[in-house]
Amino acid sequence: MQKQPEVMEKMMSLCKRRGFIFQSSEIYGGLSSVWDYGPLGAELKRNLKEAWWRSYVYGRDDIEGLDAAILMNPLVWMASGHVTSFEDTLVDCLSCRKRFKVEHVTGKICPECGGALTEARQFNLMLKTHLGPVEDSASLSYLRPETAQGIFVNFSNVLSSMRRKIPFGIAQTGKSFRNEVTTGNLTFRSREFEQMEIEFFVKPGTDEEWYHKWVEERFGWYISLGIKKANLRKREHAKDELAHYAKGCTDIEYQFPFGWSELEGIANRTDFDLKQHARLSGKDLQYFDEETKEKYLPYVIEPSGGVDRSILAFLTDAYTEEEVRGEKRFSLKIHKTLAPIKAAVLPLLRNRPEIVSLARAITAELKDNMKAMYDDTASIGRLYRRQDEIGTPYCITVDVDSLSDHKVTVRDRDSMKQDRIGVDKVKEYVVEQLKGAV
Repeated sequence: MQKQPEVMEKMMSLCKRRGFIFQSSEIYGGLSSVWDYGPLGAELKRNLKEAWWRSYVYGRDDIEGLDAAILMNPLVWMASGHVTSFEDTLVDCLSCRKRFKVEHVTGKICPECGGALTEARQFNLMLKTHLGPVEDSASLSYLRPETAQGIFVNFSNVLSSMRRKIPFGIAQTGKSFRNEVTTGNLTFRSREFEQMEIEFFVKPGTDEEWYHKWVEERFGWYISLGIKKANLRKREHAKDELAHYAKGCTDIEYQFPFGWSELEGIANRTDFDLKQHARLSGKDLQYFDEETKEKYLPYVIEPSGGVDRSILAFLTDAYTEEEVRGEKRFSLKIHKTLAPIKAAVLPLLRNRPEIVSLARAITAELKDNMKAMYDDTASIGRLYRRQDEIGTPYCITVDVDSLSDHKVTVRDRDSMKQDRIGVDKVKEYVVEQLKGAV
């Protein structure tokens, strides 16, 4: 069995070598805990967000989509409690200058070098900026630390414009920023990250039922996209670890190479956020039920997942090492819905113009429906291994016989099954196979 740190090192190597994830500003020495997604990573990230959006905004009739701005009125963060309570208690080492959360040290000794530590101090995790040409207290603003508040302040707008009735939800994906102290493990904990969040508004008294429904729904969603059930678990928060706004919270955790860690949290936020925004803004955010003639502030169930953490989990779960005829081979058996490249067209002989021309024509036709690529940069065996390593579900080989029988060989990444398909049926075949994987 491989040591877990070795698995993480291999994942990091694969991500850079194959164009999934790069260190931000790498040619200048990088920027700590900030990451760029390369060509394949960008496709994977887009596919993941689209799968989530299809599941909830398109797949349900009780959720609307939203794309709120990153910059918001600073009073939003006063109402949410982020300005006064979004802090970590930290200590600094006087020798190595590293900074640690208090709960991660024992006594007054640095866990890294054994040096002396400073007294504990409070640090706010929000990243500050200034709007306008003058940098003063009046221009102070923040990069949002979560996407949720953009939903809460738009509750009334969505309710009235879309003529919604409770229960209903508002969903969005988007960037958030936190001045994290404890970072690392590739994209698991970053200072710039992306979230997939739903705020689901329900009648008080029905919140517990909806809370448990959403825990099961979100747990099943990861499994439906290929995460092994054995690598997932639900962990309910104890009362003493709940956030100040939460009545209950359950984390969906994944068994990363560095241990069990949170992929997503599902929280019962009660009516805390709407109550706070109503109080500070002076606006009435209550919902009026036309049928019962009741007026109330809805409770909110919040499934909040990390896009970047999810990508790391899907990559880790799909990473496979196999020995074939004495040779170690690597592959990403990632769900076909998420795979960055859906099909690769490979000419068996790149020095035959007729074969190359046919292969390029097939590639062009496939691109109408999916991300497909043409590759003739190595021998056919090496091309297959390269596509397996980046998770491509289907490899289509154009050979000499293709010129006469007008057929190509389509190879399935997972089963290794090879089908001989007519050139005019290739797109239809691959599209149907991909549909079957959804």
